[in-house]
Amino acid sequence: MASPRSLQLHRKDEPERPRLDLSGPILARTLESLVQGTEEQGGVEQWIDALKLKSKMFQQALEPLAESGELSDLPADSFKGLCAYMASVRRRVGPYLEKPPYDELVAAIAELLAGIKDTTTTDDRLADFCGRFPEDRKHRWVRDLAAEILHNVDPERYPLMCRWVWDRKANTGVIREIWFDDNVDNITIDVPDGYGTYLMLREELSQYLSDNGVFRDALWYVDLLCAKIYADYIAAQGGVYLRADFSAPGDPMEHTRRLLGLDGVRAGPGGTSRTRLKSIDGEAFVLEDSTLLD
Repeated sequence: MASPRSLQLHRKDEPERPRLDLSGPILARTLESLVQGTEEQGGVEQWIDALKLKSKMFQQALEPLAESGELSDLPADSFKGLCAYMASVRRRVGPYLEKPPYDELVAAIAELLAGIKDTTTTDDRLADFCGRFPEDRKHRWVRDLAAEILHNVDPERYPLMCRWVWDRKANTGVIREIWFDDNVDNITIDVPDGYGTYLMLREELSQYLSDNGVFRDALWYVDLLCAKIYADYIAAQGGVYLRADFSAPGDPMEHTRRLLGLDGVRAGPGGTSRTRLKSIDGEAFVLEDSTLLD
C-alpha cells in the first residue's frame, strides 16, 4: 500500500521497510468496534483530541531539553506528569524519580532527543538509550519510554514503537494480532522490530483508513486502531497478560485507554490531579493542573 502524502518523509532518510501481510477482515472488525466503542464516550474525535493534548504536553515539557541539552530544563514534576500518561513506564519508573538516578535518566533523554530530526539514527539512538540501563525484565519499560518520547515529541517522524505494537523477541504485539496467516498461533513472524517496521505498519494502516473514508488525523487514528487491536487481544486473554495494569474492564474501551495512557490522571480537589504514577514508596503522585500545560 502506498502512504498518504501527508505521512511521507524524505525517502533518503528511511530504512528499508519489510513486507507486512496484514488481515483486512480483522482490521475491518476492529475499526467497526473502535467507532462503536467510542460513540458513548464522546466519539472518536474526542479520543483524538486527547492524544493530541498528550503530545502537546510532551512537546512543551521536552522540547526545551532537546534544544539546550541542559538537565535543569526538565523539572522532576514535569517528567512525573508525563510518566502518568505512559502505562508500562509508570509501573517501574519509581526508582528513577529521585536523584541521582533522575539526573542520569534525564541525560539519557537529552541524548535521545539530540538527533530527533535524523531518522536514520533512530534504531541506534534507541539502542544507546536502552544501553544506559540494566538489561533485565525490570527495565523493559525503558524501551517504551524512549518510544513514547519520540512519538509524542515528533509524531510526524516517529510512529508509535512501543513493545505492545511489536516485540520480535516475544513474538507478540499488534502485528501478530493482524497477521494474515491461518496458522499464526504456531509461527514465529520474521519481522524486525526496528524503525522501518513501525513506519511500514503506520503507512499500511493509514492507507487502509484512507480507503475506508478516514482522511483527517490519520496519525492519531492509527494509534487508536493499534491500541484497539491489542486491547481486543488482552480482553480475549481474560486480562491475564499485563494483569497488574489491565484488570477486567467496565467498558469496551478500557484496555485501549490504558494502553494509550489516557487513564493516567483523574481530577482531584483544589485544582489537583491524582495520577496512577507511584513513587518508590508506593504513594500516588499528585500534580497541579498547571504542572504540564498552561
